[in-house]
Amino acid sequence: MTMQVTSQVARLLREQNLTIACAESCTGGMLMHELTNIPGSSAYMLGGIVAYSNTAKHSLLGVQENTLNVFGAVSEQVSAAMARGVRAAFGANIAIGITGIAGPDGGTPDKPVGLTYISYVTADMTVVRRYVWDGDRFANKAASVQAALKLILEQLGDDNF
Repeated sequence: MTMQVTSQVARLLREQNLTIACAESCTGGMLMHELTNIPGSSAYMLGGIVAYSNTAKHSLLGVQENTLNVFGAVSEQVSAAMARGVRAAFGANIAIGITGIAGPDGGTPDKPVGLTYISYVTADMTVVRRYVWDGDRFANKAASVQAALKLILEQLGDDNF
């Protein structure tokens, strides 16, 4: 299913002459890997940043230290800030920000393992989705990538997935 969804995303980005950049934390570059598996991906994929630590989120993506301290690295606010930062860094039309707790440890009662925030940011809008996956580490990462691809499709006007 991933390749079909990824192909749809690639087709729509090319047809709409849009570019994309990604800021990934818990997925470790898996979304960029998917997007660049399509031949001709250089037409839409500008680049990305894997910012795993808070220091990287702050220094590479411009996420404010106060935002990280108040809301935590796994939050709606940080996901959106990551996307805004990578969009600015690459000059992309669209940016995705993903942050979460892949597991198997690192969760708390307020922020369980599997909690993930995915943001879609353009010049005019910010859409943030919250998910709680219940798989193992790899399954949670893969589910996050699928959710990001589906969010892109939805925002580009193709909900046939």
